[in-house]
Amino acid sequence: MTAIHRSPMIWLTAIATFTLTTAGQAIAEDWPQWLGANRDGIWTEQGIMDKFPAGGPPLVWQQAIGSGYSGPAVSSGKLVVMDRISKPVDGTEPFVHKGKVPGNKNFVRQLLPGQERVLCLRESDGQILWEHKYNCPYSTVTTYAIGPRATPTIDGDHVYTLGAEGNLLCLKMDDGSVVWSKNFQEDYQVPTPNWGFAAPPLVDEHRLICIVGGESSGCVAFDKLTGHELWRSLTSPEPGYSAPVIRQLGEHRQLLIWNSDALHGLDPATGKPHWSVNFPSTYAMSVATPQTTGRLIFLMCFNGKSCLIEVESDGQSAEIVWEGNRRTGIDGVHNTAQLVDGYAYGCGNGGRYLCARLKDGERIWDTFQPASSTRPIAWGNVFTVRLLAHKNRFVLINDHGEIILARMTPDGYTESSRAKLIAPTHQVSGRKLVWSHPAFANRRIYLRNDQELRCYSLDSNTKAE
Repeated sequence: MTAIHRSPMIWLTAIATFTLTTAGQAIAEDWPQWLGANRDGIWTEQGIMDKFPAGGPPLVWQQAIGSGYSGPAVSSGKLVVMDRISKPVDGTEPFVHKGKVPGNKNFVRQLLPGQERVLCLRESDGQILWEHKYNCPYSTVTTYAIGPRATPTIDGDHVYTLGAEGNLLCLKMDDGSVVWSKNFQEDYQVPTPNWGFAAPPLVDEHRLICIVGGESSGCVAFDKLTGHELWRSLTSPEPGYSAPVIRQLGEHRQLLIWNSDALHGLDPATGKPHWSVNFPSTYAMSVATPQTTGRLIFLMCFNGKSCLIEVESDGQSAEIVWEGNRRTGIDGVHNTAQLVDGYAYGCGNGGRYLCARLKDGERIWDTFQPASSTRPIAWGNVFTVRLLAHKNRFVLINDHGEIILARMTPDGYTESSRAKLIAPTHQVSGRKLVWSHPAFANRRIYLRNDQELRCYSLDSNTKAE
């Protein structure tokens, strides 16, 4: 056999080519579930625009879809989103209340006909690859009964979706066929919450972890491939609306479940509770995802409520360090704050954007600028995504359908660029808004309203046409 000798230059060229190729592949970062790969709202992508072109980020594609709050998930060249195809109503639809119909329309519930749908699109151009739909009458609060809440969870060859009425599905990513399904109302005798089931399923190794609610089934883990129940844990009168997350708290890996009454730390493998801290949410509106730093956990919700919880070093107990009010902390309703270098950044009630010191909740500054307002607005909301590769830079999305690039530090808020991306379509408290959290992947943003899904490029190398 003749040996083949290659010069050092050829080897160096091959190594350089491989390095450039893998580096180019590493640029592409998926957003396969709620708040990204780690459920923390941090985008590690590089090469994002410092400032938008005069006409805003270039539109890559748009696709007509139905209504809903469900955000998109992006993985391996595909995008999955949920929507609702409603049927005509005439106002005579039956109320679902056992007793007197509430006087506050924010709690009035009727039975509304329609279908829920799972859509899979090609990420590059928005073309629909498949759809899966099923009949699903809605019993949630009528004003907000526009569609599914939970962002799909993509895991390899499967996607997991949860509808507003508790329909949990495992679908094949290649064709949308059903692998297995559950119905929380029928299987666990859990009534639909006022604003629907909203907590996106969480994949952990071979488990699919879901917040269900009810007696001894507050949290349930299934085999992700078969749907077989592996364990169930906790009892809660209402499941709340917050996403389950797994975090490293000191030396301990724990599953965090925030239901209507308390935050719980569980063993992800068995569901065994390590600790619980009472922190009841107003009207069971535990929406924000728990955010952590070290052994500290930050929570916030409606009506002036927020708190900082510290887990002990042994991982077996926890306690509240401080509890906020209308003057301290961040009382965010629909968004999740970002924790950076000892400070929390997030949108509080009425659209007031805040920076609060984490150790004691003291508010350092506030502004209505991200919410495009000068005063409180009804249910004002701003989503916050941190650009990890760009120090102190954030992407903000307000409920007017605007994207904002900003720098935030304890010294203040500095906005560098803003553009309108999509029209608000959902009527709430006298104004139209959009409440669906976008996805960020492959240097793009994907966001929806109740009529369409849009994709824009945020690549700093992209040139406007």
